[in-house]
Amino acid sequence: MASLILVLGDQLTDNLPAIANATKTQDTILMAEVREEATYVKHHKKKIAFLFSAMRHFAQELKDNNYNVDYVTYTDERNKGSLLAQVEAALSAGDFDQVVVTSPGEHRLLSSIQQWENTLKTPVKISEDNRFLATPQEFSDWAEGKKQLRMEFFYREMRRKHNVLMEGKDPVGGKWNYDAQNRESMPDDHKVPKHSTFEVDDITQEVIELVESEFADHFGDLDNFFFAVTRKDALKVLNTFIEERLPNFGQYQDAMVEGKPWMYHSHIGFYLNCGMLTPKEAISAAEQAYHSGQVPLNSAEGFIRQILGWREYIRGFYWHFMPQLKTDNYFNNDRNVPEFFWDAQTNMNCMRQCIKETKQNAYAHHIQRLMVIGNFSLLTELSPEQVQAWYLAVYADAYEWVELPNVAGMILYSDGGNLASKPYVASGSYINKMSNYCKNCGYQVSKKTGPKACPFNYLYWHFIDKNKKKLSNNHRMAMILKTYGRMKEDNINAMKEDAAKFLTKITKNEEV
Repeated sequence: MASLILVLGDQLTDNLPAIANATKTQDTILMAEVREEATYVKHHKKKIAFLFSAMRHFAQELKDNNYNVDYVTYTDERNKGSLLAQVEAALSAGDFDQVVVTSPGEHRLLSSIQQWENTLKTPVKISEDNRFLATPQEFSDWAEGKKQLRMEFFYREMRRKHNVLMEGKDPVGGKWNYDAQNRESMPDDHKVPKHSTFEVDDITQEVIELVESEFADHFGDLDNFFFAVTRKDALKVLNTFIEERLPNFGQYQDAMVEGKPWMYHSHIGFYLNCGMLTPKEAISAAEQAYHSGQVPLNSAEGFIRQILGWREYIRGFYWHFMPQLKTDNYFNNDRNVPEFFWDAQTNMNCMRQCIKETKQNAYAHHIQRLMVIGNFSLLTELSPEQVQAWYLAVYADAYEWVELPNVAGMILYSDGGNLASKPYVASGSYINKMSNYCKNCGYQVSKKTGPKACPFNYLYWHFIDKNKKKLSNNHRMAMILKTYGRMKEDNINAMKEDAAKFLTKITKNEEV
């Protein structure tokens, strides 16, 4: 039986069952750079270049390992523009008994593939993706009957199941979570080790020129391309992080510094999410570094929690709540994403820095995404649908299964609390505590109202005032609501007035 094996752009893993079980003498692996997948949102130029280059390198590795690979480039005259049309063309050109594909990471694509058999008149086998440490069904089984689906408790189950940082039935060190030690701001004179970068080879250069030509109207810069595009180099990124940055990752993981976008983070999300690295090997490397005395427990645990806890939880959450999650809008927000989200032209230095670095690198770390850009998006009542599309487009590690729960549940609280225990909103004081952005801002973080006041300050209390009824039953908001209740009416009215002026400017795309 000859199989046509479709490998998607985020499935660059040679031990996927669909690939590992292939019969090299008769099966064909199909890979294609199709317009539909590259443009359903206007993905960052660096994101497209990274994935196309990684796909081409992976295809070459498969060929070198004697697999029969049919690779269709973006400008190939055989390119049909969509995955379905490309599979249909391959079936017409060859003699195949079935189509085999690993389950995709996006609900829209899985729903489409599940209908292919009827369209193609050929059996379509959808294999499970074995790169994760929990299946969607395991998550749903864990979630059944629970009133609250908090990541912390899922994470503990995963620690037990996979025996990670455990001493028998108990966590190493006696605590499950060391996050309280991981919220330090960075000293001004601190020097962060350089992030991993790689030379652009001929394949990548060809892809960069393709993207510049074919995706000129997409967001983002293409210069200073830095990504690893092979598994060998992705492993170098992981190993360099473990050696040079993981020791200090814990204490500084929430810190933000102007001009330092990379900080102590691992930057392996790019490679985990497209399959060049596996979560298991990243977790094992960190655990081994702790046991060898190379890194402190708070750093090892904090890093492992992001992968074994948060990443696995987010994936399960996505499949458990789709497709409703995509349209949830708890606060009924509908304001358009402002133009400065694309050009970074704003007097708010924190937003300017985070968007500028996103434009340059197709990357920002989790606090920049959550507590600066995300915080602003919720406080200014931006449309969840538009914000979701923006996050999906601009980050090179973004795929809907990981982007949507983070944005809908964590950033915007648009699911009404299925994921987060409270809305993640904050005034300018939080940003000032965790960064040096406020020093070079057009606004003053110390001012609560007036034309020079930090917009986060009055927007925060406007949010509390407008949504106090919906927030009244949330115990984690009780202290804030009490503080609000003690505020003078004149102060509340002044903040509401400033917020109204600011939101009008956002709506009109005036400079803020």
